[in-house]
Amino acid sequence: TATQSVSDETLQLLADEMNYNVQIVSPEEEDRELLESFDIEFGEDEGGEEDLVVRPPVVTVMGHVDHGKTRLLDAIRKTNVIAGEAGGITQHIGAYQVATEVNDEERKITFIDTPGHEAFTAMRARGAKSTDIAILVVAANDGVMPQTVEALNHAKAADVPIVVAVNKIDVEGADPTKVRGQLTEYGLVAEEYGGDTMFVDISAKQGLHIDSLLEAVILTADASLDLRANPNQDAQGISIESRLDRGRGAVATVLVQRGTLRVGDTMVVGDAYGRVRAMLDDNGNNVAEAGPSTPVQVLGLTNVPGAGDNFLVVEEDRTARQIAEKRAARERNAAFAKRTR
Repeated sequence: TATQSVSDETLQLLADEMNYNVQIVSPEEEDRELLESFDIEFGEDEGGEEDLVVRPPVVTVMGHVDHGKTRLLDAIRKTNVIAGEAGGITQHIGAYQVATEVNDEERKITFIDTPGHEAFTAMRARGAKSTDIAILVVAANDGVMPQTVEALNHAKAADVPIVVAVNKIDVEGADPTKVRGQLTEYGLVAEEYGGDTMFVDISAKQGLHIDSLLEAVILTADASLDLRANPNQDAQGISIESRLDRGRGAVATVLVQRGTLRVGDTMVVGDAYGRVRAMLDDNGNNVAEAGPSTPVQVLGLTNVPGAGDNFLVVEEDRTARQIAEKRAARERNAAFAKRTR
């Protein structure tokens, strides 16, 4: 019937029978076409080389369950929480920024603190290049486990450099050398063995060598990546997580990738849109603007966007609404097509 949904293969067969040429486009390509119809370039820095400035690396921590990912993220935060802030971190926004000193120069690093691979995979599946570097946490007493390999493969598929944190070196039976040996089989060769992967022995529990790990991240970023973005354009980036808050409505944590996001900007995030009413940083303080690689929590959206949805700032509220509505309609049609099969 005219309203029936068919699979891609059936569609191709029917088209051949009727001498039509069918092109099947991915949602990403469709989205790009939609934005181009509004004259918006997504994913490109405007201007030339001289407009680009260095931005902090964005890091995801991955590894086997129980190997200390969460403990490590806490330890990194603790070394960085401004002394005297009672009660430490005030809220969890899914990402935060820390500062570390490398060669007497203060450098920032942004950590995406989402529950492990799921979010990373969701973002990667949607073509969102959210992470610049992956920290692979391996426990020195357990060595390489199935999920370690899984995390490693995710990072390799996403083509991001890996820094290995060998955790729990204070535990009985810890053997950091064994970990280095095991990971050699998976193509991660430690620098001391003539490879180019940095391994750092740490103890998240005792807070040992956390600074060395942060330094390794910066050095790896400097050595193998060119992390620059143009801060002087309309902001673009991705949403990391979002939720419905009773008092404040839809709250989304976004990571600015290029441009600068300001309070009062009109933004589209996936099929949500709205004017930025307020922005909060990872300590719960109000901020007026956020530059490249900065994570902020945004208030003022119409509904809750998904993790990995891209966001962009547009000139007019009307444009924002049209883009959001077209995206929502597309999602609806896709869901409907799935349901009627």
